[in-house]
Amino acid sequence: MNPVRKKRLFIVLAILVGVGIAVTLALSALQQNINLFYTPSQIAAGEAPLDTRIRAGGLVEKGSVKRSGDSLQTDFVVTDGAARVTIRFHGILPDLFREGQGIVAMGRVDEGGLLQADEVLAKHDENYMPPEVQQALEQSGMNKHYQSAQKDVAQ
Repeated sequence: MNPVRKKRLFIVLAILVGVGIAVTLALSALQQNINLFYTPSQIAAGEAPLDTRIRAGGLVEKGSVKRSGDSLQTDFVVTDGAARVTIRFHGILPDLFREGQGIVAMGRVDEGGLLQADEVLAKHDENYMPPEVQQALEQSGMNKHYQSAQKDVAQ
């Protein structure tokens, strides 16, 4: 093989190997930082991975919020109409956090099905619903119940 062709072949191969390594590193970093959304039904069915950070959302069940008297720990139940999941959060909840409202919590599911949340996001106005929660409510048929409850609160 001609030395010039041989040199070009090595350069092309080196570029391909470099691009392959860069793509592999980028995909590896993205995979570790992804937070998939799970509904309470999926978590109750065991579809959510254990000890992996996920997002979960739904409506906070009325009468389910239990605050600890001596710490910032709060336990509450989130539902999508078909299943319920208990969420434990240690910290200060958002000002807009209320029973009957849609929330998204980020954290890890333990073996008992309890979501240990490290972040809780509440909707910012009366018309907004996180898209994932909206979809979960529509699939479970709970969306009509939520909308009628919102009309009752407005009146």
